[in-house]
Amino acid sequence: MNQNLATQLREGTTKSHSMAENVMFVKSFLSGVIDPLSYRKLVANLYFVYSAIEEEMQNNKDHPCISPIHFIELNRKETLAKDLEYFYGLNWEREIQSSTATKVYVDRIHNIGMNQPELLVAHAYTRYLGDLSGGQILKKIAKNAMNLSDSKGTQFYEFDQIEDEKAFKFTYRNALDSIPVNQDLMTDIIAEANIAFTLNMKIFQELDSNFIKIMTSLLSNAISNFKNRT
Repeated sequence: MNQNLATQLREGTTKSHSMAENVMFVKSFLSGVIDPLSYRKLVANLYFVYSAIEEEMQNNKDHPCISPIHFIELNRKETLAKDLEYFYGLNWEREIQSSTATKVYVDRIHNIGMNQPELLVAHAYTRYLGDLSGGQILKKIAKNAMNLSDSKGTQFYEFDQIEDEKAFKFTYRNALDSIPVNQDLMTDIIAEANIAFTLNMKIFQELDSNFIKIMTSLLSNAISNFKNRT
């Protein structure tokens, strides 16, 4: 019997959630310091992740654990494609590639979809509820930091098919609570959600490395320019 899966997931992933938010890339993002090149790489990585999640959710839409939370209005693949076209141009599909950490994440999603589809609940929860919870704040930060106009480059944060995001979060949590799980399966889903947070964190850490290289290069150029003037 489901003993409030939504609450158990939130409480059972608190530490992992906090760790993911404390990665340098995320902290820099939240403070309004965003490197456009790193950001577009993030958008590309997310495209591969959501493509995998949405493919496996669709493949398993009739599974008793998946059907209650299979809301196609949450799908992000198409919005990410629009953002990628903005950042990379019309040939964006030829330009992007998934990072090493992203490949690990995507492979796990496909493996679960084929062998343990009930655990897709964890990945859907980790990504979609996070998008609904902080999407508008992150959109505002991204627009201000990169001087983006309208919704160009930030379509990912737009849920055009959802009228009231706050109300929809309530609907989503109720749907989670309607999933038929016993205590063992609930434990497995929470464990998988923690893995999902870790996999997201690995992607952010890769972007940390890119961000550090860029900042080091900028600092080096600034020092060089200063020396040339003196």
